[in-house]
Amino acid sequence: MHNLNFRPKAFLFDLNGTMINDMEYHTLAWYSIMTEDLGTALDYASVKKEMYGKNHEVLERVFGKDRFSPAEIERLSADKEKRYQAGYLPHLALIDGLDNFLERAKAAQIPMAIGSAAIPFNIDFVVDGLNIRHYLSAIVSADDVHTSKPDPETFLKAAEALGITPADCLVFEDAPKGVESALHAGMRCMVLTTTHTTEEFENYPNILGYIADYNDAKLNTLF
Repeated sequence: MHNLNFRPKAFLFDLNGTMINDMEYHTLAWYSIMTEDLGTALDYASVKKEMYGKNHEVLERVFGKDRFSPAEIERLSADKEKRYQAGYLPHLALIDGLDNFLERAKAAQIPMAIGSAAIPFNIDFVVDGLNIRHYLSAIVSADDVHTSKPDPETFLKAAEALGITPADCLVFEDAPKGVESALHAGMRCMVLTTTHTTEEFENYPNILGYIADYNDAKLNTLF
């Protein structure tokens, strides 16, 4: 376990798998499109490995850059998000303990932001569906950056929007690419073990610790 004597001045949250436990529904939506609509022979595990970055990046990694026209990518992306939202809506909920953690951070006057590769359509679905927008001072989405994680742009823009030095920010992430993004941004991370095993993060020196949810007592050291 890494040193927990860190008092962050801001909290930056990835969204999917970090504030909500929904990555299965993103994967199922893509799996449906890739196997049923596009006729690939990919298994679920292979699709899951590609679940990071913007939608067009997912399609390009799987099918190559020249497979789809911009119009086809837009149509496939829209269809994927509709399937994701329809599948996840009955289960829409914050990860356990996050409601209290957000209240505690607000009371401590620690500014918070979302830094996500999700599109605004999905961020709004979550933020407004769970009524947590009032906790957030900034939201950086896929539409706000040129380069997705593991590039640091997402988290650097979130820190800039909050007016906080990157080194004073703590990122909450669930994916290795997100932790790598925070590392490149000069930020420390707390990892949610909702999507990946701890062994998948062993090469990242910026991790403070691992939590299954926001009821973990080690979060008490952050205030």
